Amino acid sequence: MIAPNLSKQSFWDVDMSLLDYERDSLFIIGKVFNFGSWDDVKAIIACYGRSRLKKEVVQLADLKKDTISFLCLLLNLDKANFKCYLRRQSQPTHWNY
Repeated sequence: MIAPNLSKQSFWDVDMSLLDYERDSLFIIGKVFNFGSWDDVKAIIACYGRSRLKKEVVQLADLKKDTISFLCLLLNLDKANFKCYLRRQSQPTHWNY
């Protein structure tokens, strides 16, 4: 697999030279979709392909709400498919007074 050219915007806290794009695919996909630029997102789509992304993004443990909505539109998914969405729904929040 050819490593995509990603900006440091998503990986400010990580040494990118230590990343393996096959082994660390879930980590990389999550970081890029949560924090990456539009060019980073396009590079990840080109690198992994839509079918692989569709299988892997639903397994991610921590995605922002707007990221989930974007991925639902991009990959034709339902929010209920996402582990992190279901987990968030099962955790009650405090009341706002």
